[in-house]
Amino acid sequence: MKVEQIYTGCLAQGAYYITSAGEAAIIDPLRETQPYINRLKEDGVELKYIFETHFHADFVSGHLDLSLKTGAPIVYGPTANPEFDAVIAEDEQIFELGDIKIKVLHTPGHTLESSCYVLIDENGNEKALFSGDTLFLGDVGRPDLAQKGANMTQEELAGLLYDSLYHKILPLQDDITVYPAHGAGSACGKNMQKETVDTLGNQKRTNYALNQKDKQSFIQEVTDGLLPPPAYFGMNVMMNKKGYSSFDEVLLKGLHALSPEQFEEIAEASGALILDVRSNREFAKGFIPQSINIGLDGDFAPWVGALIADVSQPILLVTEKGYEEEAVTRLSRVGFDHILGFLDGGFESWKKSGKETDFVNRISAEQFETEIKEKEAKIIDIRKESEYNAEHIHEAYSKPLAYINEWIHKIKPTEHFYMHCGSGYRSTMAASILQARGYRNFSEIEGGFKAISSTEIPKSDFVCQTKILNK
Repeated sequence: MKVEQIYTGCLAQGAYYITSAGEAAIIDPLRETQPYINRLKEDGVELKYIFETHFHADFVSGHLDLSLKTGAPIVYGPTANPEFDAVIAEDEQIFELGDIKIKVLHTPGHTLESSCYVLIDENGNEKALFSGDTLFLGDVGRPDLAQKGANMTQEELAGLLYDSLYHKILPLQDDITVYPAHGAGSACGKNMQKETVDTLGNQKRTNYALNQKDKQSFIQEVTDGLLPPPAYFGMNVMMNKKGYSSFDEVLLKGLHALSPEQFEEIAEASGALILDVRSNREFAKGFIPQSINIGLDGDFAPWVGALIADVSQPILLVTEKGYEEEAVTRLSRVGFDHILGFLDGGFESWKKSGKETDFVNRISAEQFETEIKEKEAKIIDIRKESEYNAEHIHEAYSKPLAYINEWIHKIKPTEHFYMHCGSGYRSTMAASILQARGYRNFSEIEGGFKAISSTEIPKSDFVCQTKILNK
């Protein structure tokens, strides 16, 4: 028997590859299936089952393509109603895999069909829990995402989650290994640990949600401080539930090389969004007017989902040479399948063609320090509220990037301001959005708060973010 976690940092997502006696199962696969196909062939095993813990909101699963290519059935827990052929398991149903067994535990609360899978070894011992979005390390699944479909309040769903955790998960043995579907950075929880594997016993001791005195206190704790879910979540759920285009088709269409002239013509005719995925440093030096920067070198897919939101939005890509396929792949993971092509030769070919370019007014932290000593300055901090509360520049305004569509209209175009994030990754995104909408009277700080920390600019006292989140 072998269990392997396949972790994708950009999505903070864990898929699982299990083999025993020539048979395999994959739990919560990513959109692109070829790596799984290759792995099955290398190991000389047959894929027997594709297990889904629930209808994912934060990414598009590869279950349909994987089933089509291998013939393996897709398995969901009780109450799931996908619009494609699938095995809808009963609670505590057993699936045999080589010499081992996998047992379904229906654990509603995050969603109504949410289920965990218990791995039972050759000797009949329960060895691992694939907990999906029911139980994370340090946290539990948020109970507000399925409200509309379930016709329930988040408090009612939290009550179901309590019953699932306290009556089905907590009675399991302490030495069981917990394999969650997500880790720190995912929007599916609010306070996850950085680790991606743990024992259930340690979670019983350290996870705040598993240490509540009663059901009411649990409901209050898990619903407190929930931020609004990213707008693309509901669309990803529908794709996972109803079906989607083959990833192979999406990739083929997206890898259409376009000359600067073709690129410009399609952009004007289609209303496509120009997405520049180069690093913030390169983007700031020069870019195609009206393009939006979300760099591949950061939390790319979640930010695409949060800022673009509509998965049906046509997209034209600007990438560094050789990164076209990676960009299309990572966009498809969150359902952005309408990629019309990429700029052949990248931004350099656009410049050489003599077409118009733009740039970001980016200054160093040292120049920022000098300038604000000499005049009254308006400073916008676009980091998350928890980062701002941990430490910030005195007099800076907290305007998180995730809410830019809410605060952008409150900016006075005639009033200059300074803007920073943590490192420059997010502030360049914000700068590109601002300039695309006609706001240009600002300076963006290179290196963000990390660089600012080395200056003498007055700042608040540092408070650990974990303490803030656990208040």
